[in-house]
Amino acid sequence: RANYGRLKPVMRAIDRHPELELQVLAAGTMVLERFNQPVDVVRADGFPVHGLVYMELEGNTPATMAKSVGFGIVEFANEYQRLRPDVVLLIGDRYEALAAAIAAAYMNLCIAHIQGGEVSGSIDESARHAISKFAHYHFPSTRRAAEYLIRMGERPETILAVGCPSSDIAREIDLRLDAHWINGAGSGAQIDIDRAFLLTVFHPTTTEYGGERRQMEELLEGLRRISLPTVLLWPNIDAGADHISKAIRVFRDRWQTRGWLRTIVNLPPEIYLKVLARAACAVGNSSSFVRDASYFGTPVVLVGSRQDGRERDV
Repeated sequence: RANYGRLKPVMRAIDRHPELELQVLAAGTMVLERFNQPVDVVRADGFPVHGLVYMELEGNTPATMAKSVGFGIVEFANEYQRLRPDVVLLIGDRYEALAAAIAAAYMNLCIAHIQGGEVSGSIDESARHAISKFAHYHFPSTRRAAEYLIRMGERPETILAVGCPSSDIAREIDLRLDAHWINGAGSGAQIDIDRAFLLTVFHPTTTEYGGERRQMEELLEGLRRISLPTVLLWPNIDAGADHISKAIRVFRDRWQTRGWLRTIVNLPPEIYLKVLARAACAVGNSSSFVRDASYFGTPVVLVGSRQDGRERDV
């Protein structure tokens, strides 16, 4: 979901270029009904969607993640064979992107990778570096990331440090926010966006599978003690996400949270950035709290180890 927001300005530039044809494949949470099918936002933004890649197995365990990568390789290979692209453009470190990279590499397709060379300290970092090794061209977000790619053996002439594409959106976005975008989505407390509120996002750390429910319970207890109005986004679909979701549901049932907590499945990229910019503080472990929040100057409390190794204030 987040990666569409980062890719959007790149997709727009490709779509407008007279010598390029944009082909879009949507996978992962983008095509799932329980996340309100974010691919509909892609279509609403005017982009063509040439294929939907269904690769996710239910269960949210390490085994289902591994099997989902396998299914993804098969499905991406089918789509590449049908669409016959000249270049496959990927971003970040998601296992969906890893599956897409493996399929493209074995089909001798040129691969371009955005946001390679970054360090996070989890399985996502391993996936990111693997995608970089499959890639032929690299567009890292920072100078340090570019240096890491060179140390990994990538040729300097294939590396162009262009910055994070989401910064283009952040720089141009109108930060005015209609409260309906928050209070018309999800359930729980009505959030007064003109007063201080928190934004919380907590995803599972796959290398700590089994401990995420306890982590989420402790985070929720901390939020309860503060009881500031809080917008809480549901986690992604990585291993352990079901445990986090269960902790949220049990917490809502146990405590009277309607006075301060609003839970939302998904927000469109620009709306999410507006909420992040307007929040008094962001709490959790989303990568957007490391990069996008620093652009807006939003204070952040990072929770857990998911973003260990990330560059700060870039």
